[in-house]
Amino acid sequence: MPRLLALFFCAAALCCPVYSENKPSLRRGGHFKPDQGKAELDRIAKKIPDLGAWKKRRAAVRQGILKGAGLHPLPRRTPLNPLRHSKRSHPGYTVENVALETAPGLFLCGNLYLPANPSESMAAILCPHGHSRDPNYTKEGRLRPEMQYRCATLARMGAAVFSYDMVGYSDSRKQGWNHNHGDQVLRLQCWNSIRAVDFILSLPKVDPKRIGVTGASGGGTQTFLLTALDDRIAAAAPCVMVSAHFYGGCACESGVPIHVRPHHITNNTEIAALCAPRPMMLISCGGDWTAHTPKVEFPFVQRIYGFYGRKNLVENAHLAKEGHDYGESKRQPMYDFFARHLKLKGGKWKTADGTKMDESKVVLESHQTLQVFTGKHPLPKHALKPNSRVDLPR
Repeated sequence: MPRLLALFFCAAALCCPVYSENKPSLRRGGHFKPDQGKAELDRIAKKIPDLGAWKKRRAAVRQGILKGAGLHPLPRRTPLNPLRHSKRSHPGYTVENVALETAPGLFLCGNLYLPANPSESMAAILCPHGHSRDPNYTKEGRLRPEMQYRCATLARMGAAVFSYDMVGYSDSRKQGWNHNHGDQVLRLQCWNSIRAVDFILSLPKVDPKRIGVTGASGGGTQTFLLTALDDRIAAAAPCVMVSAHFYGGCACESGVPIHVRPHHITNNTEIAALCAPRPMMLISCGGDWTAHTPKVEFPFVQRIYGFYGRKNLVENAHLAKEGHDYGESKRQPMYDFFARHLKLKGGKWKTADGTKMDESKVVLESHQTLQVFTGKHPLPKHALKPNSRVDLPR
């Protein structure tokens, strides 16, 4: 997202009402200035003196996300009825178009990237995307070059990789769904992510102990929310999103009360810390709301990991001179992180000098090629009407 758009989100969020003891409010966008965010993070830290206190706090924050999102109790898992078609082979990996029925009539579309020669035991990585719009679809959501580079490279390293749509993006947008879909978009996206884990675990040879997730911006929000809610995630790398003062400028990040609850107030830094003690890399930069991560957010999260004696399992890759994206310089530390923690074998696909993963052999496909529902593979007739109220099965 360009810096101008990021600043717009921050400015728009200043119109949100402040917290009231009698009427809890939403916290959107740049709800605080950076120093105010740090002060609140310090207040939260004082409530957590040790591991016992953290475990109680962790349970409360997780429950608050589920209740605020309308996911408590968790919906019933219905058959995914996966549709897979149009498999293509490229150097070291394959790509397929996939649709999952995450709830009756609700379809999640994406692309499955697999190693050309998968091992007997594969890691798997989910790749949600952020808020990137294109009127012609060609560089939107999971169709963007950075998404294809990321997914294909991780597949070449030996992982099964699933890239999937936000509500109202790419295939979902073609179906007629609107991303700004009121108070249910966060709920639907969290549920889609949980069902995406179900799908990836159903694939042959996938090791259930080596499941990762990574995304940038709005995809970073999906990354840490999924990790907080689903203990099957073994390692996470949220990129340019974890902040103590910025809450996300979209309804899919802050449109329901997951931060302000009747008995506690939290923020995205604490939610990200729910990953502990599983390995996590915070990827941050100097050109957005993650500019203070090395001195503010990372020390808070590292302290939580310290309660488990696992400070070494949380890392911060900070690019001080860069802006808000998931460019190659941010992808490279992520590749190394997952190679170490999910036991990927990337040596074969490194550049000649051995310093980084070689993305030059990745084949960028057109949005038409990546599209799931087509004339040959039509949207099922029982699909929900776009923008209808979705009642997840109980």
